[in-house]
Amino acid sequence: QLQASGGGLVQAGGSLRLSCAASGRTFSSYTVGWFRQAPGKERDFVAALRWSDESTYYTDSVKGRFTISRDNAKRTVYLQMNSLKPEDTAVYHCAAGANLISTTATMSRFYHYWGQGTLVTVSS
Repeated sequence: QLQASGGGLVQAGGSLRLSCAASGRTFSSYTVGWFRQAPGKERDFVAALRWSDESTYYTDSVKGRFTISRDNAKRTVYLQMNSLKPEDTAVYHCAAGANLISTTATMSRFYHYWGQGTLVTVSS
C-alpha cells in the first residue's frame, strides 16, 4: 500500500515536498513514480526513481525544478518541488512498478500499485 502526502496551497515560486510511503512491502525491486492529473486533463508522468540503482527520470517540464529521492529506512520516496508554477497545479499520485527502466518508467500502464492522490495548488 502506498500513502502519498505533502500537497497543499502555495504561491508561484514556492516549494513543496511530497512523500510516498510504502506499507507492507519494500521498494527494493521497484521503480516508484509520480504522476499528476490536472482538472479535465489526462494523467501525466512527472518523475520516477528506480530503487535498485537510484536511476531517476523526469519529464522535461520539471527538470531543474523537481527532485525525486528516497529514504531507505523510512521506505519513502520524496518529490521536492521548487519554483512551482500555476501549471503544476494537479492531483499528484505515486505509484510503484517492478524494476521499470527509462523506456517504461514514464508510462502509467506499467505501474501496478497506486496510492491516493495529494492535491497541489499553485496560485499566481
